[in-house]
Amino acid sequence: MSAVVAEARRWIGTPYVHQASRFQAGCDCLGLIRGVWRHLYGAEPERLPNYTLDWAEPQGEEVLWHAARRHLRPAQADTLVPGQVLLFRMRQGAVAKHLGIVSAAGAAPAFIHAYTRHGVVESPLPDPWVRRIVASFEFQEG
Repeated sequence: MSAVVAEARRWIGTPYVHQASRFQAGCDCLGLIRGVWRHLYGAEPERLPNYTLDWAEPQGEEVLWHAARRHLRPAQADTLVPGQVLLFRMRQGAVAKHLGIVSAAGAAPAFIHAYTRHGVVESPLPDPWVRRIVASFEFQEG
């Protein structure tokens, strides 16, 4: 999965722009995953509908989770492996609506994600973030 991490790191410094997925121009957390997908496979697997910042929270729909399951392979959520895509629930009872890519595991885990007001960054993955992980996925091979 080093190709996934290398591509995600290339996006570091890209500004945060909601619903965008353009290298160095702007992206959100999903846009980062989409950009890595395009690098690995070319065209995206489906047309993305418009989405709001609340990610269907009022309806309680796990839109992002369902999309991840359609296009990525489920991985073991309790074991961090570089290249995994993590899905986070930002608060108890809310829908899962943040994504990141594991960049380092072991004693000093880290992940790459696009974060409001920060853009694409590589951040430590301490326990408060780990507790928010609800699912883990891998990009398909080949």
